[in-house]
Amino acid sequence: MSNELKSVPRVPPRWFIHLAWRVHRRLYRLTGGRFGLRRPRGHKWGMMRLTTTGRRTGCEHSVILGYLEDGPDLVTLAMNGWADGEPSWWLNLQTHPEAEADLVDGPRTVRARGAHGDERTRLWARWRELDAHLDAFATLRSTETAVVILEPWPEPAASPTDSDAEAS
Repeated sequence: MSNELKSVPRVPPRWFIHLAWRVHRRLYRLTGGRFGLRRPRGHKWGMMRLTTTGRRTGCEHSVILGYLEDGPDLVTLAMNGWADGEPSWWLNLQTHPEAEADLVDGPRTVRARGAHGDERTRLWARWRELDAHLDAFATLRSTETAVVILEPWPEPAASPTDSDAEAS
């Protein structure tokens, strides 16, 4: 029985997770982005700030997320602090897939999609290399954790009326 207890991961209470998220975002804002972001290195995932468009409000919402790089793509997990339910940022991306990812080396416009099949299996295995407890944490959720791919996306081209207004 003691082996079973050791295999169940310990997750902090929800209030603590929410507090940590708020503090992280506030430190990012107060330092002008100097604190809170990092590139993935070795066996550590990176941290980015993702700004999405609200699915109901149309307002911008920002979150700090862990990510890894897969070629030109950024890969993150829609884990909601390992609680049930999809995180709001992932629900927003399902409605409005274009977003902005702020990285250490600058902002990047991205388009989100969920990974499926062999691609999801491969990317989950890459995350597992960074966190040996990933599968145990995932069992805390009643649904499968989405693996989200953020692909580089070109900036929307300015309309002719925008360039005419700038020229005048």
